[in-house]
Amino acid sequence: MDLPVNQFKRRLAAGEEQLGFWTSLASPMVSEILGHSGIDWILIDCEHTPNELQDVFHHLRALKGCPASAIVRPSWNDMVEIKRLLDAGAQSLIVPYVNSAEQARAAVAATRYPPAGVRGVAGASRASNYGRIAGYLGAASDEIAVVVQIETRTAVEALDEIMAVAGIDGIFVGPSDLSASCGHIGNPDHPEVQAMIEAVPERARQAGVAAGILARSLDDARRCRALGYSFISVGSDQGLLMDGAAERIAALKA
Repeated sequence: MDLPVNQFKRRLAAGEEQLGFWTSLASPMVSEILGHSGIDWILIDCEHTPNELQDVFHHLRALKGCPASAIVRPSWNDMVEIKRLLDAGAQSLIVPYVNSAEQARAAVAATRYPPAGVRGVAGASRASNYGRIAGYLGAASDEIAVVVQIETRTAVEALDEIMAVAGIDGIFVGPSDLSASCGHIGNPDHPEVQAMIEAVPERARQAGVAAGILARSLDDARRCRALGYSFISVGSDQGLLMDGAAERIAALKA
């Protein structure tokens, strides 16, 4: 039995555009529905949602037969949580709040077995199809994508050093936290914040690292695409539900 190929990682390296949805509702059924929508990736969020490890496990199972790639965001850059997510079968991670090269190295190390890292060894986890994938321990890192979030002024200032860390496949800008860290909470459109956002793709291109971002609207997604961001979150399950419900009711009450 072969190790599953990480198409998200492959496409990051190739510089291909990948559009994604954020899943916040802790519903594997919703993830499965969205996974067949034509989107390229689905982010299972553990930072700002009720998703726990068992929920992630069921999300990953639901997405296994979908064309969309599954990505997981742990609640923190924590080696134990990352180990458990990887053992559950996650192959792509977006690690939040990485502000330095040291923190980026820690994120990568958490995904690598010794001597390259500190990932604990489980002999029969879901990641290895319960021990059925021959050579899993030696090859696992080849199919693991590590993306780190850039969401503070400090991270933007350290961006070149962060992107130089071996094993970093991409960086992902979080406009809301970035604006808050710059003293403009709730206002990611502030010129200072936008100047940072606009500069990131070229810096990433020069470093040979894929740049992603969370877009706040369709117009914002188009703008981010034009700036050079290659993987873009274009909505969430929660947002789609709210917008769809409001639009339907408004149309009938008009």
